[in-house]
Amino acid sequence: MARLRDMRRAVVTGGAGFIGSHLCERLLEDGLRVLAVDNLLSGDRRNLTALEGRPGFRFLERDICAPGALEDLPGGPYGLVMHLACPASPADYLRLPLETLEAGSSGTRNALELARRDGSRLLLASTSEVYGDPQEHPQRETYWGHVNPVGPRSVYDEAKRFAEALVTAHRGARGTDAAIVRIFNTYGPRMRPGDGRAVPTFVRQALAGEPLTVAGDGSQTRSLCYVDDTVEGLVALAASELDGPVNIGGDEEISIAELARRIIALTGSRSHISHIGLPDDDPVRRRPDTTLAREGLGWAPRTSWEHGLKRTVSWFAELPVPQPPAPSPAGR
Repeated sequence: MARLRDMRRAVVTGGAGFIGSHLCERLLEDGLRVLAVDNLLSGDRRNLTALEGRPGFRFLERDICAPGALEDLPGGPYGLVMHLACPASPADYLRLPLETLEAGSSGTRNALELARRDGSRLLLASTSEVYGDPQEHPQRETYWGHVNPVGPRSVYDEAKRFAEALVTAHRGARGTDAAIVRIFNTYGPRMRPGDGRAVPTFVRQALAGEPLTVAGDGSQTRSLCYVDDTVEGLVALAASELDGPVNIGGDEEISIAELARRIIALTGSRSHISHIGLPDDDPVRRRPDTTLAREGLGWAPRTSWEHGLKRTVSWFAELPVPQPPAPSPAGR
């Protein structure tokens, strides 16, 4: 990681998000000064509570999609730009469709211009969603995907596909040192209980004794990766000479129904499984081919399912229980 330490200062867009906040923490541990930039539309500043006040860390609330948003950042120049800013959960990108597309277009352009100006390394956090409902399994980086460009998930899928094209064009036309990582499903502490993804939804329901709502028959599969392992992959790619795209994700494929059963068993919950309708364009199978990450970065996920889920459940169990609103005064 000598190259990483030589970068000295890093900007993390989306730094108050789930993965972004863990990444800020890791970069600080590696000795970099870190500026987290986030407009808090889907991020939460409380994710950064442990970092506030630490030497070398600074938070800036700003919309990176605005014209010139990254031209006057304090504390520069920056040797590393980690571009994670984008609503990522279904609850967020369905609520914020235009903002999601702006993050992939204007936000990515601004991050690239910052990297070009400072002569820094840029890492674009893309997603396994660029593969859509894949017809190749497992998915290699050479696979072009099977995406519905006007479906309900398209705002996120196409935002990331465009961002990848923009990074590639900028690298070719301007010589920007830029890499692309495709992040597969990641779980761990700091996920929001209501963000619509399977792990936080099932954990919240199990802890509350509610039915676990499995979409369809639950036979659809995912390959989840614990957040610490995902961050290790991002840092390894940032410190490398690879351009990517590079898949980073778990290597154990599991059905959604089996994931629900494991969470019920782990929490000791009396919850049962309840089946609901399957969302449109929901991928049937999803598992990365991580050969490139293993051979080019020496990276592989190391956290076991049991250990990762235990840590995740413990974090959710310590969250304050939401209180019902106080009754309105009579006559109002």
